[in-house]
Amino acid sequence: MAVGKSAIAHELAKRLDVPHVDTDVLIVEAHGSIPSIFAGRGEHAFREIEARTVAVAVEHAEVTPAVISLGGGAVLDSGTQQVLARCTVVYLECDAQTVASRIARNSGRPLLAGDAMARWSALFATRKPVYERLADLVLDVRHGSITELGHRLEVALREYAAAKQEVEH
Repeated sequence: MAVGKSAIAHELAKRLDVPHVDTDVLIVEAHGSIPSIFAGRGEHAFREIEARTVAVAVEHAEVTPAVISLGGGAVLDSGTQQVLARCTVVYLECDAQTVASRIARNSGRPLLAGDAMARWSALFATRKPVYERLADLVLDVRHGSITELGHRLEVALREYAAAKQEVEH
């Protein structure tokens, strides 16, 4: 949460000349704002919507390649984890110090109500092992502009794809 997933994914998609699909945007377009979903229907209902949205996005990307950015908690769903096994997954590695100013500027995150940094740290402690387990690649996003990070990720993905292809042959 707040590591720059959408911005970096958009930059990468532009570099690869493929669509960028942001599952949070798809959810908002179909169901209304994420805070209102949390307030009106609860986190469990949101996670069900999110899991379906990710599954559909991945299905579409298998036909028309795309860069998909997910909400930070999407990977906690076991079904989503199975769907992501069919994808190249990138973990954007960050820390609390780096995201603190971003979180302070954006108070519309329902899971960060109250002491936002304490909540972020607790969520991150729970999620980090899942991110690490699912990731094919890890990109440290603590330093660099969105353009630089997009470039580094593009290079890493091309190297990963070449190595994977070499192993398959």
